[in-house]
Amino acid sequence: KENQHPVLGFEYQPNESSLTEQYFKKMGLQVRYFMPPNSVAPLAFYFVGDLLNNYTNLELISTISTMETFQKIYRPEIYNANAIAGQCYQPKLKNQDHSVTQIIYDRSERSLLANEQGKFAEEHFIKPYKAVLEQWSAAFT
Repeated sequence: KENQHPVLGFEYQPNESSLTEQYFKKMGLQVRYFMPPNSVAPLAFYFVGDLLNNYTNLELISTISTMETFQKIYRPEIYNANAIAGQCYQPKLKNQDHSVTQIIYDRSERSLLANEQGKFAEEHFIKPYKAVLEQWSAAFT
């Protein structure tokens, strides 16, 4: 039987774990996939605790709005598709049936920025506080 939430919509069950899912699981987060009403693709909700009972409808609606806006810019092939996802859904980054957003998102610029942010974090956070970070992280292994 399908699980349907009044705000989150229909729940999708993945048939395998993604690398993103595995990454967030290491940080103690669970994931559930729902397709909110009027959406074209399911959204991944990463959370701690009980997704359906620990958050108000307003919090969930705000989260969906933010996620959909970002995802339409970041992955228009999936989240700005012209066709709604069916009961069985397999996202494809090569989907040609989508609308291009009016916002330009430069993926190669994002990669360069990510490298610069990583170097900055290493220089100003990781190296100066290495001993403290190692001690802190040892408590979670």
